[in-house]
Amino acid sequence: QVQLVESGGGLVQAGGSLELSCVASGFTCNRTNMGWFRQAPGKERVIVTAISGSGGRRFEAASAKGRFTISRDTAKNTVYLQMNNLKPEDPAVYYCAASRDDPLAPLTATPGRYEYWGQGTQVTVSS
Repeated sequence: QVQLVESGGGLVQAGGSLELSCVASGFTCNRTNMGWFRQAPGKERVIVTAISGSGGRRFEAASAKGRFTISRDTAKNTVYLQMNNLKPEDPAVYYCAASRDDPLAPLTATPGRYEYWGQGTQVTVSS
């Protein structure tokens, strides 16, 4: 049974940092294309960043460049999102997702290409 469990969200001041984690079960996440998405109130769910299941290729949304980094710990079967220099526009529910796409294929930003999703974790930024 495939499961993704996110944690690490919370309240942080603008300019601060948070690390989100996503513990995977039922599959090997380092052989799977993994992504982080976010959805702010009243807005669409959008890609933040992703990593491929082959070669560790990465995709970053423009809003994430230079601030957010996706990584994996093979031993823990866990994906992380390190968020630095958080801004007032970053508050959202952040979701971990896994894709059945070929790990060698280009990473996609389309939520519909990710079949498995975590429950989400809330990130709030204060000024």
